[in-house]
Amino acid sequence: MAQEIILASGSDIRATLLRNAGLSFTVDPARIDESAIRAGLEAEEAPPRDIADTLAEIKASRVAAKHPEALVIGCDQILEHRGTCLAKPATPDEALAQLRALSGDRHTLLSAAVIVEEGRPVWRHVGQVHLTMRQLSDDYLQDYVARNWESIRHSVGAYKLEEEGVRLFTQIHGDYFTVLGLPLLDLLSYLVLRGTVPA
Repeated sequence: MAQEIILASGSDIRATLLRNAGLSFTVDPARIDESAIRAGLEAEEAPPRDIADTLAEIKASRVAAKHPEALVIGCDQILEHRGTCLAKPATPDEALAQLRALSGDRHTLLSAAVIVEEGRPVWRHVGQVHLTMRQLSDDYLQDYVARNWESIRHSVGAYKLEEEGVRLFTQIHGDYFTVLGLPLLDLLSYLVLRGTVPA
């Protein structure tokens, strides 16, 4: 019998990526105080990579405690811009402020995935993508947020590359799936290597 795979994330796009790749899995989002954990890590001056990795591991471990025989995938994404980590915007005004800060500049997205099995991490990876946003007029940004708020409120940086957000950029260096919040190719390579996914 195939080993159960559980995605410890409520992200629709992550689930879609795994489903489109032909994986059979269930979804059980981790319930953690992400803001408090992130604030604690930032207070300790943890680098963005470590913040993403730690949050992904905590999410996977929380769900794995209920499903010790399963492979549990925890994920997290961090946006780093000039030494500051951005979170998902809480309001349209916050989204607009984030986009104003990113406009005409370069930032980095870090997407972490950790697999926990039998109470311990067995695999982890943090993908990085460098993105350059074009210089955008304030009128456009205000219209963009108004048109897309219900979608972008769920994304760090207040954009989705798979939607109108692609118009905000001039350059992207790195893996497309990592931008979407999951280092999918590395994850699949591991699952194939261990025989969980046939190849």
